[in-house]
Amino acid sequence: MEWYEIILGILLIVTAVLITVVVLMQKSNDDGLSSAIVGGSADTFYGKNKGRTSEAKLAKITKVLAIIFFILVLGTSILCTAIR
Repeated sequence: MEWYEIILGILLIVTAVLITVVVLMQKSNDDGLSSAIVGGSADTFYGKNKGRTSEAKLAKITKVLAIIFFILVLGTSILCTAIR
């Protein structure tokens, strides 16, 4: 194994663990089908300021980590196949 394979492997493991931790920290959405039928009101104060809550920040962090993970996987795959 080359040094870059070890570093990329460690980065992938750390990113995967971080994604798992952030997803587990998020509150579950148990509204299900009933909120789709009844309709959730987005005109509440909470609905208008949804981007400022800790749940929104966790969702944003999850998206960023998922993008980083995807780029790392693609980069690792391309790098390892191109060199060999």
